[in-house]
Amino acid sequence: MTLVAIILATLAAGIGSVWLAALLMRLGLGGRADSVGPQHLLSLAAGALLATAFMHLLPEAFESQAGAHDLFATLLVGLVFFFLLDKAELWHHGHEHSHPEPAPHDHAHGHGHAHSHTGHASQEGHGHAHHHHAPRAGGWAVLTGDSVHCFGDGILIASAFMADIRLGVIAAVSVLAHEVPHHMGDLVVLRQSSPNRQMAIIKVSLAGAVTALGGVVGYFLVGQLQDFLPYFLAVASSSFVYVALADLIPQLQKRLTARETIAQIAWLIAGMVIVTLVSGAAHAH
Repeated sequence: MTLVAIILATLAAGIGSVWLAALLMRLGLGGRADSVGPQHLLSLAAGALLATAFMHLLPEAFESQAGAHDLFATLLVGLVFFFLLDKAELWHHGHEHSHPEPAPHDHAHGHGHAHSHTGHASQEGHGHAHHHHAPRAGGWAVLTGDSVHCFGDGILIASAFMADIRLGVIAAVSVLAHEVPHHMGDLVVLRQSSPNRQMAIIKVSLAGAVTALGGVVGYFLVGQLQDFLPYFLAVASSSFVYVALADLIPQLQKRLTARETIAQIAWLIAGMVIVTLVSGAAHAH
């Protein structure tokens, strides 16, 4: 039963986020550099990730027999690990693009696909603040990074499900929330390297489907290492916190009008409220 729930939730988060991103783009959300749509989605995703980590995953980990000191140490190591992973991706892409003529917004381009295992939604991914995407050959670099990143998301969702079905649903909703703006960016990049709109959606959907593979692997991995489940939850929390604070929120920290700032805060709170409502609904069932 748990495995079926994991597969359904990971498919919903992995592929559902791609289709939702495509739908929002078709409706014109995020199509322009000055569009506020992606900013709203970033705020929503940041709120959902932070609420999931601090209100659900960490409390669940601390209710176990594991010591608080060990769990905080795991959280710290996780944050440093994801920071180093980000650095490695930046360095790799910096090397990769050092010989061609420099692309505009080089840093944004470099950070664009630092998602790997962590669930980093990219600046390029969310942004549309940087709309000079340098096309890549066939977009395979985008899809490879996406697949690895989705596999990691699947493991994180499976870890949450193994602790509690309700926790798994909340984690899946949070992953879906932060994947939508990310996939909007991926679709923009792929459409520049290939004009075929449907093929771009299919390619990103296939990468998203890897989330289910990560979920199945996570189910058996965590099942074998049941005693380490609190630590898996702490690592999942560190991933969510890192993505929210190092990637999403810095993109929101720009000079805005009072009205835009209030809208940002409202969407951030909305992300937290959605996670709370999902938690309540899942608990009721």
